[in-house]
Amino acid sequence: MRQTHILRRLSRLARGLSFAVACLVVACGDRKSGEAEKAAERKNLIETGELAAINNRSFVLPRFGQYWYEMRVIGILEHGAIVNAGDSIIQLDPTEVKRFIIERESTLETERANLEKLRVDHSNRINELTSNIKNETASFNLKQIELESSRFETERLRSIRELEFQQARILFRKEEKRLELTRIIHENQLKIQEIRVHQIETEIQNAHAILPALTLRSPIAGVFQIARNWRTGTLVKVGDNIYTGNNLANVPELAWMKVNTYINENDFLRLRTGQKAAVRLDALPEIVFDGEISYIGKLCHLRDNNQKSRQKVFDVEVRMLKSDLRLKPGMTVSCEYLND
Repeated sequence: MRQTHILRRLSRLARGLSFAVACLVVACGDRKSGEAEKAAERKNLIETGELAAINNRSFVLPRFGQYWYEMRVIGILEHGAIVNAGDSIIQLDPTEVKRFIIERESTLETERANLEKLRVDHSNRINELTSNIKNETASFNLKQIELESSRFETERLRSIRELEFQQARILFRKEEKRLELTRIIHENQLKIQEIRVHQIETEIQNAHAILPALTLRSPIAGVFQIARNWRTGTLVKVGDNIYTGNNLANVPELAWMKVNTYINENDFLRLRTGQKAAVRLDALPEIVFDGEISYIGKLCHLRDNNQKSRQKVFDVEVRMLKSDLRLKPGMTVSCEYLND
């Protein structure tokens, strides 16, 4: 009986010991799991990216006036050439503009001659009408005198003189009205012709102003990159006709660079603007360049256009903190986001 009681106590004691050991094992496992998660959070994120210039100027063919929507390239720098601010990079053909100037100058001479002829014709017409008014004035005054002198004549003769006087007055007023209307018509005709001459003069001035603009110059120092001709798919070259709005070239400034990269959507909340980053060139992996996150995208999108890949990312820009001539646009880099 006593032995049975002792065995039961030992059994309960063994079960209690087993439960304590199990709890200890679970607690240790949870602790290790938490430490692993914290270690994962402390681990720096690394993503690939591509260098790009912060200041990049694109040269798109503008619309030169209302007549030229297409221009021919007759000169262009070598792809990859280093340029300084103010250097000419592309020369467009001025032939059509110069031909337009010659044609408009010839038209301008004709229109100016027409304007002078119009002024002479108007002057002659006004003189003619003025002479007619003088004649009608003399006739009107004569009829008025005859009317006044007919007061001693018969009634029939006075009636005839009255009708002649009224007729002379009507003709006089008619000539006055004709002169007034002619002056108005001449004034409007001169305005129209003067506007036509002024328009041609303005077109010639604008065309002359276009000629210097056909030499495209870089406003910044950088490397010259020729764009592709959208019709041929090849780089723009001498002899190509380029339409308005098409890109001709780009000049990225090499002094200050940035990294265009991304962050996985699961790690989006681990980044902030101003956070430091270590940038390594694939060509120089042993050298670390200091960077800083300057922009984090607000929209999530697929990393690749490949529909099979469902990975979604946010765009990130990392600004390089120091200028270095070893950093070139288009170079592949790895970007390590550093935790504080």
